[in-house]
Amino acid sequence: MDVVVEVLWFVLALALLVLVLDSAVRTFVLPRGVATVLTRTVFVGLRAVFNGLARLARTYDGRDSVMALYGPIGLLLLPTVWIVLTLVAFAAMFHALGVSGYEAAIEMSGSSLFTLGFIRPPDFASTCLAFVEAAFGLGLLALLIAYLPTIYSAFSKREIMVGQLATFAGNPPAGVEILRRAHMMERFHLLEDVWVQWQGWFAELEETHTSLAVVNFFRSPAPHRSWVTAAGAVLDAASLRLAVTEMGFDPQAGLMIRGGRYALNAIAEYFDLPYAADPSPTDPILVTRDEFEEACDSLVAAGVAVRADRDAAWADFVGWRVNYDLALVGIAGLVMAPYAPWSSDRSPRAHRPRLMRLRPFRHRT
Repeated sequence: MDVVVEVLWFVLALALLVLVLDSAVRTFVLPRGVATVLTRTVFVGLRAVFNGLARLARTYDGRDSVMALYGPIGLLLLPTVWIVLTLVAFAAMFHALGVSGYEAAIEMSGSSLFTLGFIRPPDFASTCLAFVEAAFGLGLLALLIAYLPTIYSAFSKREIMVGQLATFAGNPPAGVEILRRAHMMERFHLLEDVWVQWQGWFAELEETHTSLAVVNFFRSPAPHRSWVTAAGAVLDAASLRLAVTEMGFDPQAGLMIRGGRYALNAIAEYFDLPYAADPSPTDPILVTRDEFEEACDSLVAAGVAVRADRDAAWADFVGWRVNYDLALVGIAGLVMAPYAPWSSDRSPRAHRPRLMRLRPFRHRT
């Protein structure tokens, strides 16, 4: 009977180690967006705590100060959970191999995991297990150290474009403001280069923000900037450019919107947010006709040549906006983005993703 119990302890410990290893590999090594049960449990539980703290703040600046710590703390908490579970799992293995007493097993596991070596294993089997645990612990630490530069590199590349956009998109950023300022500075013809740059930005965003999902929650250095609202402003600018102005079709603007749709939809799917997988040009959007008319009037006041047929322009705008409408608003609510028109100003204040989600995201066509 004792042998059966010891075998059961060993098998359960192995299962716990597999859970930790699966979380580590899929979080930091696997180049695709897959959330394991353990990783998701840690971040969802921590988010519940931060949501409570954010509700105590009376201003956006206060909430931003709280939520700015969510990503970094989550990134450090996850390896801590891995280490604790590893220590417990190997302690159970040492106990199954004959180390008497749970306290002694935990001491031996900690000595091996942190390579302290103050407790000598009693036999050859325990010595081999101590070597395995030491290698396991060093491997987890090496993963975190190796991927921290990757995470911050993705964050830095993202924020460079966000900072550049702030110079001509206004604060908060708005798509109509991008077109107004481009026209006033006589740089409207240079918007094609902007669409090309942001098309590349969206391609990188899709790759980094699904394979390294914690980067989504790293907030901009400036409290009232956000990668989500910046993305929304650029996409709205391109949609207005194609639907409203009298300057003809711009293929680069259309390609940029398509790239933005893929990126935002992939991120939305990863976090179980609603998005339009196969939108129809006649589907409803979260921007109202009155808001659209105000944007058109603003462009007219700035001297931009606007189509006379507002009904046709509205129909075309809806056909472009529907590609990213739901995903943009949902992600803005998820990351608690600062106020910006046509994106975070109509987002839910909090989102509770499902705890378990094991499938990878699928690219939508």
